[in-house]
Amino acid sequence: MKNPSKIWLMLCALVFSLAGCAAGGTEQGPRTHLSATQCRDLTALRNNAPRTHELNLSELAALEQAGYHPSWGFDPYYPEDLQTAQRQVDRWYQAECQQTRPD
Repeated sequence: MKNPSKIWLMLCALVFSLAGCAAGGTEQGPRTHLSATQCRDLTALRNNAPRTHELNLSELAALEQAGYHPSWGFDPYYPEDLQTAQRQVDRWYQAECQQTRPD
């Protein structure tokens, strides 16, 4: 070995890098799929609020998170893929947005 101190330095750097990756990959608290804004907007839409551009964008963002991609052009799976995404957003809404629903 020509320079053992270099090897030890590189090994230590590798260990700390891997430890940082492992620590950074853990999440604090429960993972949510919908933001507080999306919960608020979906609640408004479910209560028949007038549709606005912002509400539409919020709903579209939630559908895209659930796997719906309207910009792909011709979609042989339409409307099934949209309905699947809507069901997924509904499940997320039921699980994550209780605090924004009116009693």
